[in-house]
Amino acid sequence: MKTFSIERYQGEIRATDAREPVLGDRDVLVRVRAAGTNQLDVKLAEGEFKALLKYRLPLTLGHDLAGTVEAVGPAVTRFAVGDEVFARPADFRIGTFAERIAVDEADVALKPATLDMVEAASLPLVALTAWQALVEKARVQPGQKVLIHGGAGGLGSIAVQLAKHLGAHVATTAGASNAEWLRELGADEVIDYRTQRFDELLSGYDVVVDSQGGENLERSLRILKPGGIAIGLAGPPDPDFARQIGLNAVLRLAIRGISATVRRQARRLGVRYSFLWMRADGGQLAEIAALVDAGALRPVVGRVFPFAETPAALAALGRGGLRGKIVVDLDA
Repeated sequence: MKTFSIERYQGEIRATDAREPVLGDRDVLVRVRAAGTNQLDVKLAEGEFKALLKYRLPLTLGHDLAGTVEAVGPAVTRFAVGDEVFARPADFRIGTFAERIAVDEADVALKPATLDMVEAASLPLVALTAWQALVEKARVQPGQKVLIHGGAGGLGSIAVQLAKHLGAHVATTAGASNAEWLRELGADEVIDYRTQRFDELLSGYDVVVDSQGGENLERSLRILKPGGIAIGLAGPPDPDFARQIGLNAVLRLAIRGISATVRRQARRLGVRYSFLWMRADGGQLAEIAALVDAGALRPVVGRVFPFAETPAALAALGRGGLRGKIVVDLDA
């Protein structure tokens, strides 16, 4: 079976021949038809998370898939051979840049009927991240004000649509060339990050979803109204995250220190900071699929690469500048 893997961190992403997946009792074996690319793949390959996520090398990359079920484990009840599905496999079971993968049925959902495989493969990680930020953590209500940073990207383009569907007043940061397109997606205000400072133009916001961290996060705290929440996707990680992934006491203490400054700043301003490390969840994906089929959400695919060019797809992702997601098509 062909995969795209790394043998060492900061090493080359290359095609490899791997063993066929082993199917567990509650697993579905999926023939991957398309796989979305994510910044998480690039960061893993660079070794950015090696202290927190103890993957064994060589490691097959890839966190998004759409495909067809080829076999099911004896305890599987929700899927059958031939089903068209999409998924974000759980941490330590990733590897969608492969011809086949075994995924726990709890992390899988039926593909939205209105999407093709490439479109469906663009959604799982970013749609789950948006859902867990806006629905789970922030509990966005109609009439609230939400700022989504980086609205033209893979995550931002979905988060803008979801926030609008939830009834929020939505602002986003992006380049001026994307302003009209983002308004069509549902943004009420588009701040040109090159020429404008969002913290001088916005105030009284209930929620900020920040994908940049650093100074951008600190400025985001200042536009929140008392009781508002900034959800950080780029860090710093906080103590809740350390507990979530079961880190040892030493790493929990280190993470507490890393996030101490931003948490203190938030407390002084009377707001909250929460780091989000998204998790796989097939039930949430099923709800997202229903929104897609109802026309409330639509995927944004900026570019498609054939499977043989997976390293080039990841390189293009690292360069940025595209709307939406870059997807690898195994049927091309």
